Amino acid sequence: MDNRTFARLLEETADLMEIDGADSFRIRSYRRAAEAAEQTTLDLSAIAGDAARLLEIDGIGKSMAARIQAIAATGTLEQRDELLRKYGAGVLELLKLPGMGPKTVALLWDAGVIASGDSDSPSSNSIDQLAAAIEAGRLNGLPRMGAKQIEKLRKGIEDYRRSAGRFRIDVADEQARQIAAYLKKFPGIERVTPAGSLRRGRETVGDLDLLATGPACAAGQTGPAVEHVAAYPGLHDMIARGENKVSFHVEQGLQVDVRLLPGESYGAALQYFTGSKAHNVALRQRALKMGLTLSEWALAKLDDESVVVAAATEEEIYAALGMEWMPPEMRENLGEIERSAQHDLPRVIEAADMRGDVHMHTTASDGRSSIREMAGAALECGYQYIAITDHSKNLAMTNGLDEKRALEHIRKIHEVDRAMEGRLRVFAGIEVDILADGALDLADEVLAQMEVVIASVHTRFEQSREEMTARVLRAIENPYTRILGHPTGRLLLRREPFALDTGAVLKRAAELGVAVEHNAAPERLDLCDRDLRLAKELGCKIVINSDSHDARNLGKMGYGVRQLKRAWLTAEDVLNTRDAKGFLALLRARP
Repeated sequence: MDNRTFARLLEETADLMEIDGADSFRIRSYRRAAEAAEQTTLDLSAIAGDAARLLEIDGIGKSMAARIQAIAATGTLEQRDELLRKYGAGVLELLKLPGMGPKTVALLWDAGVIASGDSDSPSSNSIDQLAAAIEAGRLNGLPRMGAKQIEKLRKGIEDYRRSAGRFRIDVADEQARQIAAYLKKFPGIERVTPAGSLRRGRETVGDLDLLATGPACAAGQTGPAVEHVAAYPGLHDMIARGENKVSFHVEQGLQVDVRLLPGESYGAALQYFTGSKAHNVALRQRALKMGLTLSEWALAKLDDESVVVAAATEEEIYAALGMEWMPPEMRENLGEIERSAQHDLPRVIEAADMRGDVHMHTTASDGRSSIREMAGAALECGYQYIAITDHSKNLAMTNGLDEKRALEHIRKIHEVDRAMEGRLRVFAGIEVDILADGALDLADEVLAQMEVVIASVHTRFEQSREEMTARVLRAIENPYTRILGHPTGRLLLRREPFALDTGAVLKRAAELGVAVEHNAAPERLDLCDRDLRLAKELGCKIVINSDSHDARNLGKMGYGVRQLKRAWLTAEDVLNTRDAKGFLALLRARP
């Protein structure tokens, strides 16, 4: 059971308790524990038997430690199960509807709109009940259930049934680029900035927030700009349109909220809508202690909100609160508030810090570009070195290299390296398969001639946690393994990470000097930000690579850099921020 499962069970218990009218202090303790479980780098399953270790986690007290132990022992939480028996599992699905919080669910329950049913049919017994009640007019006259709210729920049910999914960061980013380019064609819209989870660099997003400003967005003058937004060619269906906000879906089902803002409030809105929720709550509490109030409109005096202290830029707002501005990726309430107030934030890594990319594929296996084409693209990225790391023979579907072809490939890579005449170093490498028993897919005498050997799991994902952990540990024990590639094997929104004792693998990698990869391909982003923090804590060497299969994809390294920023990694923490000589020197020494 991973930490996110612990967090989900605790959060769901808090939601159910709120529906049930439980004490607010107890509810907050569950939510705080859920946040702590999500963010800690400790493996809760591994330490569940040690109450003292659990109590070391900020946000976990004695009662919550006992509940975590119960979850580890049983896979569930009795209080949650009791409440689900009372209300039905479908209430958890109701909470996924826009504008549907625990208090609204409680209102619908008390009014008899929803009722407990077959807990094995979570969506049918609550979502369907609510939809039927809306059609029958049974919500009319209920508190807080005006025509607009009822229509919002109706639309929310339609959207939920059509697509309850999330979207990869690159998909959302591309939509943001296209919509922003369209918006800026309108005279008087000067700036469009993504906010929300996309701006914070989350690996997936649920919706897309765009903030627009300029003369056309001034109060009382937004009508023509709203019409322009509503005419976006990629709009699939309209959700809502008002004086300052237009919400719609694009074809893929992604919800887009465009907000038109006056320039004088742009910084406050950008800070507010970027989040995270926990970061904003902590920031508002800090403002209150200083006699100020913070909203999406301004940082103002608490006793007279007409007196604006800061609003135009985020930097002004943070400075007025006695803090330094921080990159959006750091805003998850993981200590950045306190460090910022002390003016002690680390300088996190930037894309400009990268000097090389040492995981990419060519036409020798399953890539679409030649060695020379990859080298040319790397020069355009400003890199000083790359490694060509095609697949090994176990992946027949990728035309992987056997020993004979691998040796010939090394010769061709060295030819291109010489042809670069010092403008770019081109290292010979391989992404060698970790076989089911942990052996590597190529003979050691061939691996010995490679400068960069990345060992990766590509098959047999169904192995147990114990089997997979032993498999990976054996692979990194091989003296020629220099980097562990995409360590958990996940494919975002397609395949969950395989079962692995990540902590044990990272600890052993640190001991051996094997670097661990953050695979920046947006479909992977593996290791995740949490595991990157753990890798740093354990003293692992860290490398970030694009895993490009096309020369055009080398530029996607930035998606991975954002995950490193979310983990608070600096350029010093990442090996390929060094020049070619420094990078090779820091890799595990070859026999």
